[in-house]
Amino acid sequence: EQRFCPAGVYEYVSVEQNDPDGPKRLQINSQNCIHCKTCDIKDPTQNINWVVPQGGEGPNYPNM
Repeated sequence: EQRFCPAGVYEYVSVEQNDPDGPKRLQINSQNCIHCKTCDIKDPTQNINWVVPQGGEGPNYPNM
């Protein structure tokens, strides 16, 4: 998922800060989201269900 998000919302980080080669976990940086819906469109497993932010309609991209 992190490979096609232009804003770096999805990031794999080390479970232990002092062990960069150890196991990783998925961290979601939702504050980085630019509401482009790329994650929803490009997710090959369709695990992401993108919805508009609470209280808003999100961006209005004319070609989507």
